[in-house]
Amino acid sequence: MPSPEVRADGIAAELSAAGFAPHLQHHDDRIEMEMEVPSSVSAESWQELLRLLAQADWFGLVSSEKYGRTAWAGVRKNAPATIQAVRGHGHQL
Repeated sequence: MPSPEVRADGIAAELSAAGFAPHLQHHDDRIEMEMEVPSSVSAESWQELLRLLAQADWFGLVSSEKYGRTAWAGVRKNAPATIQAVRGHGHQL
């Protein structure tokens, strides 16, 4: 599996190739990317944006009349050891 940096750089490169302009921010535990989403995005571009964002560990979209639309995504630098840990399995209440 590629390193978190390689994953984030790859997602950002694909987003750039799709016409978006992601800005990456490196933190101790994660890499975040954020980009403006123009109001004139076609349905095909929306689908591509969502496909690319889904490659990250989490993503979302913020939309407001005042600030427009911003898509964001994050890649963990220290992923949990197992998929069960990600999904919360094995934790007793």
